[in-house]
Amino acid sequence: MTRLNARIPDGPLAEKWKAYKAGCKLVNPNNKRKLDIIVVGTGLAGASAAATLGELGYNVKVFCYQDTPRRAHSIAAQGGINAAKNYQNDGDSVYRLFYDTIKGGDYRAREANVYRLADVSTSIIDLCVAQGVPFAREYGGLLTNRSFGGAQVSRTFYARGQTGQQLLLGAYGALSRQIASGKVELFNRRDVLDIVVVDGKARGIIARNLVTGEIERHSAHTVVLANGGYGNVFYLSTNAMGSNVTPAWSAYRKGALFANPCFTQIHPTCIPVHGDYQSKLTLMSESLRNDGRIWVPAKMKDVERLRNKEIKASDIPEQDRDYYLERRYPAFGNLVPRDVASRAAKERCDAGFGVGSTGVAVFLDFADAIKRKGHDTIDALYGNLFQMYEQIVAESPYEMPMMIYPAVHYTMGGLWVDYDLMTTIPGLFAIGECNFSDHGANRLGASALMQGLADGYFVLPYTIGNYLANEIHTPRIDTALSEFKAASDDVADRLNKLKNSGGKEPVDHFHRRLGKIMWEHCGMARNDAGLTEALYLLTELRHDYAKGVKIPGAMDEYNPEIEKACRVADFIDLGELMVRDALQRRESCGGHFREEYQTNDGEALRDDSQFAYVAAWEYKGREIAAQMHREDLQFKEIKLSQRSYK
Repeated sequence: MTRLNARIPDGPLAEKWKAYKAGCKLVNPNNKRKLDIIVVGTGLAGASAAATLGELGYNVKVFCYQDTPRRAHSIAAQGGINAAKNYQNDGDSVYRLFYDTIKGGDYRAREANVYRLADVSTSIIDLCVAQGVPFAREYGGLLTNRSFGGAQVSRTFYARGQTGQQLLLGAYGALSRQIASGKVELFNRRDVLDIVVVDGKARGIIARNLVTGEIERHSAHTVVLANGGYGNVFYLSTNAMGSNVTPAWSAYRKGALFANPCFTQIHPTCIPVHGDYQSKLTLMSESLRNDGRIWVPAKMKDVERLRNKEIKASDIPEQDRDYYLERRYPAFGNLVPRDVASRAAKERCDAGFGVGSTGVAVFLDFADAIKRKGHDTIDALYGNLFQMYEQIVAESPYEMPMMIYPAVHYTMGGLWVDYDLMTTIPGLFAIGECNFSDHGANRLGASALMQGLADGYFVLPYTIGNYLANEIHTPRIDTALSEFKAASDDVADRLNKLKNSGGKEPVDHFHRRLGKIMWEHCGMARNDAGLTEALYLLTELRHDYAKGVKIPGAMDEYNPEIEKACRVADFIDLGELMVRDALQRRESCGGHFREEYQTNDGEALRDDSQFAYVAAWEYKGREIAAQMHREDLQFKEIKLSQRSYK
């Protein structure tokens, strides 16, 4: 085991990023034309990075799994984007956003990266307004804000319930401009299946053309991964069905360390599971917790009458309702962080007070807000979210409380990166959700969009130049090199083995099995016995998958089953790493809740003396357990303390 160096600049925390920018190496415009960059992913992080790097003068190739960047999963982030503008004059500041993020992540994030994120947040809003993003405004025309979990100020900018979509359209417009200028080349319908390393540096990728099945080689002086998170390891999640870990996992197999894989966020505000053959879950924005009140019946007899459909929720009087978040956390109420709200919902349902036909749901009620603010105001704030809920559940939230339950939403773990956002493979950068750097053990709501745009617009353009300044004499990389051929052959061989396995079960059969193992043993709560059993079950699943998967269709055509087959194989391997990471972290923190380590009132119990570190895992082969390395976390600006939202 080695102790990792994040290469954090010296000096006061508030001055580190300013000092870095003042002293970093630059690439002059004539030399930028000689340098090629590959960006994998066209969500907010990837699109903003590709657009900015193209505008700076680099030659950029950007790879998109979908048919258009506008379909990236970033559009699903509905509620808003944080920024320390303090427009409400309610006490917000860069330091307050930094503090809330560190605390919200249960003190398992790197101070320097988080402060930089808070610092550049204000510039993101100015840029997006200039792009024409239609943020909500006050009557007089000023931008307005709303509150999100884990904060006692209003710092979240939003565009009704479509914030991610509107921000992505802004980034897409900037990207399209660079595509039209010829500085960015878009490769859509490409599945990136491997990273090519030449002489120890990332120099390209291997991609499969999803339409023709052709295995392609692409080279560059540096590679940027922006392929999002890996929540679909659980099968049922709020992620788009195409969201996958393969580009990041291929980097892991080539030597990039994978950090904190067990840190998974369970979002408290999702539509509950309603069938055995459901393929994904729907997120209801956390913004709903601004005005919605979460409750369950306080009396078991009312629970039973609800399930028997003898009464409706509105028939239960106020004194017989348990607004359990307001009861347990009076200071934050319904706006506690996501991990806290999720565990509280699980506790009430486990105790038998859950609602709905399954008993695995709680109410999110807007009756008070509608009475207080009026129907039209609530409609203006959340109308499209209410419409979405009604279309899925066939009940109007204006008349009946929503039913919600926690679901897998976001992954705080990801590729380990240093302060430059570079992985342990020189020349390979990771931005947005596919790196681990900013959220610790739990991400605050409305911070995913903030990190993606901060990395793409304001951080990577400096740090990648610092690396590329030493590459201006490197000629363009030839895809005929032996390293490209070997990687291409490996990808083709892997796909052929999957195609010719001779099994009888479809890919989804095994993916569901994987999801059940992960949810039951490494989901909202974990324990030693369950995690140990999961290792056995995953080994069994891997063996069954290799022999039993059936992939119809041909290799040289559009074939979604071959795409899914490759992803699920990676998810099975990732699942094992997540379980090993959860086993070694004998504490509870944020989204990682070990049942053996909790306070008397059921809160996460950290062990800072033993586990105040980032666990970064090194690939040692499929038959050898991964090796863990540590990055010790230093807290100089914030005092470690037990998280409290009471």
